[in-house]
Amino acid sequence: MRRNVPYHFFIAFRYLKSRKRHKGISLNTVISVGGVAVGVMALLVVLSVMSGFHDDLQRKILGVNAHIIVLSYRGAITDYKEVLEKVSGEKDVVSASPFVLGQVMSSSGKRAHGVFLRGIDPSLEANTTEIAKYIKDGKLDDLKSKDSIPGIVIGKELASSLGVLRNDIINIISPVGEIGPMGMLPKVKQFRVAAIFEVGMFEYDSNLVLTELSYAQDFFGMGNSVTGIELKIKDVDRAKEIRERVQKTLAFPYYGRDWMQMHKNLFSALKLEKLAMFVILVLIILVASFNIVGTLIMNVIEKSREIAILKAMGATKKGIMAIFMLQGLVIGLAGTLIGIAGGYILGYMFNNVIRLPADVYYLSHLPIKMKLIDFIAVSLSALTISFLATIYPAWQAAKLNPVEPLRYE
Repeated sequence: MRRNVPYHFFIAFRYLKSRKRHKGISLNTVISVGGVAVGVMALLVVLSVMSGFHDDLQRKILGVNAHIIVLSYRGAITDYKEVLEKVSGEKDVVSASPFVLGQVMSSSGKRAHGVFLRGIDPSLEANTTEIAKYIKDGKLDDLKSKDSIPGIVIGKELASSLGVLRNDIINIISPVGEIGPMGMLPKVKQFRVAAIFEVGMFEYDSNLVLTELSYAQDFFGMGNSVTGIELKIKDVDRAKEIRERVQKTLAFPYYGRDWMQMHKNLFSALKLEKLAMFVILVLIILVASFNIVGTLIMNVIEKSREIAILKAMGATKKGIMAIFMLQGLVIGLAGTLIGIAGGYILGYMFNNVIRLPADVYYLSHLPIKMKLIDFIAVSLSALTISFLATIYPAWQAAKLNPVEPLRYE
């Protein structure tokens, strides 16, 4: 069995051991392996955390907003029921619902805050977005007026800012109202806080309020028109393709916008940040590779006599290079495997064991998502850097003159 295995492997593994008998692996080898392992582990944990935050952010955004919205170049959509029927029958569209959107001011007592008022149909909205599952106090169906005052759903941060609780009354003020003797007068209407939601994103928890569609139409003076149609699709990653198909079906003056378009800057920044962190943390592995270079150079110096003997016995330059390259690759491979195991264990602990104060971070744990592609990319990067680190020491060993070490023997 051993006769079929090249001698390079036996010598390479032997050089990884301590010079002293029965001492096991040398300290330099342990340090080199540890450096690669730490770099791989750090890189995997950071990439997994960033992937987790990306998915958590996407989940929250798509929980409040639709996957695709249909708008009109003419402003409001007057025949929205016909449009609703057309898009509902479109392939890959799960559900659709109309909405009205406008920017207003909310106030209670002496406190005021600018918000977006969205009018929805509660029965259709429950199938189109996941806003109902974020409601902490009350229900979405409570929007329907129980008295003369219409209901409204507000975010937790807005409720705290205005100092109101469920069933309290707040004022909604629109700067666009009726024209009087003194010019345009703001329109003010009272709403009852029917429910309070908490998404976990300050932008939505403080700047978004919901009311029943007919109340919003009446408040903005839109009659039977709506701002647009929300669509929920089967596969969010195919939003662009489905949006183009829906847009082609409806034709002018209608057009669509998908969630990728509406939040392009945010998700592009996250991708760029992840790439930057990958490049920066690869430098840790690069620094660890200097340990491999140092270990191999020390081995070349210490084993110069053995190298000379091997050359005298007929070993080629390629054979000598192979010995030291194999030695470096074994170090890189061992460090990579240990780093992968450590990164997976640490990611699992962050995700399931280590808890964070939810009232401070809005998260009870770090959102970790370990992707196979990240593990493959990190492993290949570590092994490539480890291999490149072996070239110079191996080349130095290969060009060693066998006469010099044996001159005084």
